[in-house]
Amino acid sequence: MLHTARSSRIWRLARWFDPRGRRPGSWAFILNRVSGLGLSLYLFMHLAVLGLLAQGPEAYDRFIALAKSPLLVAGELLVVVGGLYHGLNGLRVAATSLGIGVPYQALLFAGVVLATLLGAVVFAARMF
Repeated sequence: MLHTARSSRIWRLARWFDPRGRRPGSWAFILNRVSGLGLSLYLFMHLAVLGLLAQGPEAYDRFIALAKSPLLVAGELLVVVGGLYHGLNGLRVAATSLGIGVPYQALLFAGVVLATLLGAVVFAARMF
């Protein structure tokens, strides 16, 4: 009995990640949650790094050297993209909650994605 309940939970979780048949509203919801979780994780990492910087100038110099690494630069780009998407999608959700543009939710979502991609390209061009 335990094995059946466990496999049922795993199957439900796997279906959650299945992209087939998703409507734009589902994608907006999923991307909003993923970006929110990513930004929350970044906040904790950011606070931990700030705590390390209080250890003195040597710690600050080590951090600057680490911050210039390609992995952290790519991570910074992900943070910007996540923040941009999350903020723009939040505006879309607020507008539709107020009754503004409700019939155009899918089009608004496409605009949010397009604006996020455009912002990511501009930011990446300035970063690199």
